[in-house]
Amino acid sequence: MDKTAEPLCERLATDLDDGFTELVRVHASAVHAFLLRVTGNAAEADDLGQEAFLRAYTALQGYSAERRRALRPRAWLMTIAANVWRNHVRTCVRRPVAGARVEDSCESWPAAGPGPQERADTAADRAVLVAALARLPERARVAVVLRHVVGMSYAEVATVQGCSVGTVKAQVSRGLGTLRELLEPEVALLREVTM
Repeated sequence: MDKTAEPLCERLATDLDDGFTELVRVHASAVHAFLLRVTGNAAEADDLGQEAFLRAYTALQGYSAERRRALRPRAWLMTIAANVWRNHVRTCVRRPVAGARVEDSCESWPAAGPGPQERADTAADRAVLVAALARLPERARVAVVLRHVVGMSYAEVATVQGCSVGTVKAQVSRGLGTLRELLEPEVALLREVTM
């Protein structure tokens, strides 16, 4: 368990409400970043993040103090967030929303870069990347986002995915390879335009 998790888990064990407030403060941005990248929609990521933390709090209420002390909070929260997202996807498949596109949500992301041209380029790059991520199979998408966006170790991703570290490494590798294939036409087009 990492050193930052120990005092947090102790707080969860001794005072659930205070500990949970700290859990949210420490891990909310990582949960949101994960959900934003797998959904491609900021509003949807916000809603799913709230649902994930609600489920986490509800689960913690049923845990003993010893179980809360032994918790690995980041991996545990990411597992909950991934399950909330998967449930959401299943619901959307059963009841699709007409006209919804992953690319539409990219316009609301804060753009980096000082000027309008840089902001436009960055937003366009994000839109292309989000669209490519959306085309990855679920397991590969989750593995790539957890590893390269959230910054989790392979062992933590394995915990979230419920598989071995070797399987996660293969999922990340395949996911990145597929992303390269999907993005290659965009990169080639960009090279032609800039030359």
